[in-house]
Amino acid sequence: MVVVLGGIAAGLAIIRLQQAYGMSTVAANWHASGPAALLLAPLARLPVPFAGLLLALTGVTALGLALIALVGPIARRYGKSRFWAVLAAAGLALPVAPVRATLGLGCLDLLLFGLISADVVALRRSAWARSRAAWWAGPPASRAPASRGPGGRGPRGQLLGLPRRTPGGQLLGLPRRTPGGRLPDLPRPAPGGRLLALLRRGWATGAWAGVGTGIATALAFGPCLFIVYYAVTRQWRAALTALGTAVTLLGAAAVIAPGRFLRRSASLADPLNQSLAGVLARLYNSASTPVLIWLSFAGLLVAVGMIRARSAHADGDEIAAFTLVGLAGAAVGPVTRIHEMMWILPAVLILVDAAARRKVTARRPRARRFPGIGFALAAGLVYLLVVVDPRWTTGWNGYAFALILLLNALPWRPGVAPAVPARRVPPIQRVPAIPGPRGR
Repeated sequence: MVVVLGGIAAGLAIIRLQQAYGMSTVAANWHASGPAALLLAPLARLPVPFAGLLLALTGVTALGLALIALVGPIARRYGKSRFWAVLAAAGLALPVAPVRATLGLGCLDLLLFGLISADVVALRRSAWARSRAAWWAGPPASRAPASRGPGGRGPRGQLLGLPRRTPGGQLLGLPRRTPGGRLPDLPRPAPGGRLLALLRRGWATGAWAGVGTGIATALAFGPCLFIVYYAVTRQWRAALTALGTAVTLLGAAAVIAPGRFLRRSASLADPLNQSLAGVLARLYNSASTPVLIWLSFAGLLVAVGMIRARSAHADGDEIAAFTLVGLAGAAVGPVTRIHEMMWILPAVLILVDAAARRKVTARRPRARRFPGIGFALAAGLVYLLVVVDPRWTTGWNGYAFALILLLNALPWRPGVAPAVPARRVPPIQRVPAIPGPRGR
């Protein structure tokens, strides 16, 4: 009943947002590549309200799945119900300005957010599979159970695949011969069973890591910064998968419909452009931005974002690492409208979780009466900024300042969402190059 009422409320909210934003064409204010143009082409034959409703429902579904992947582990860590936690997070996410703009304008940013969040899940499951292989002996999880031949050993060291003998000396487990002396035909697995087993192994090992980023890059070009992040953190398989997926989709779109692109028609000095280039253009009171200054500061922000994302990845917080990369992409892009700032949502979630962790793990309550109050206030201020009417915040570049501050000050939570397998060997004790004093 709660789900039905929530769906009805979401549908009414979508219709109200489309009326408020005055959507006259599907994704009229959005830029896209060839695959996105082909994806939106069938909607051109539908009535505009119905096409916008389909896009909005797709976006809400992608947002729900992303929240399940991001909020679910946090609720389980604190012993709370994942259903109610995800439902509360969805209720708080729908009024946010990037979500409102995406649903009202019929953009694909929620879909891109869901695709990249799927790669977070894939990397997390890949780390689990490799950790399990490191701590428990046996064949890897990606190998089919039927491939274990004689000589393999189980978790306790016993031999697998060898027939056993009865007290009378007869071998068990061998097929009996027919009266004609022939061995019976062994049953072969059905093709559907093989495909299902392959999909199950792929889900268990996170083999699809990078596919979501590749699809998102082919649809919008902006997520290509995540491929750079894969290379910086030496996740070569995910990087090659994402790059191959993006190149394949772009090449197929170029062959099917060459020259079919949706282009952005927006001014850099537009107040809705909350990127660094837009801030500099308005600061210099010019229709264009000073290129050298923009490239210098943009390179600095990208470097800061990548360094902090690599540190978060090394400390085991892949969600924070992806959030930092998304914030960096939104900050340094030439034109970043409000609906493209979707990574503010996980940033607020990380701040709330950091405040809760600080409160739970406080050892000396009397030393600090309100542990985690700084993170809680920051989460509240950022959420209030993205909930109010954008006309009150775009005049003083509130979104741009929030992106830059979050990029430089967003905390990460060690060990909450690792993409690196746990090592069984003890860590190496590093010896300082300049030894300290040995006296007491």
